[in-house]
Amino acid sequence: MRPFTTIAAIIFGLMALLHAYRLATHFQLIIGSHTIAQGLSWVAVVLTGLLSYGLFREAKR
Repeated sequence: MRPFTTIAAIIFGLMALLHAYRLATHFQLIIGSHTIAQGLSWVAVVLTGLLSYGLFREAKR
């Protein structure tokens, strides 16, 4: 196993879970005076989930 790849996979997995939590609770994300749309979290869940999955597969090689 590759430890740094595994750590990166865990971090991306946690980010995917945080975005999924945001979608489930309808938590508003406000940066400065801008509100970030919920649709952006859908994209983030998919991308970070895929990155996490790919990195876990790579770590097992």
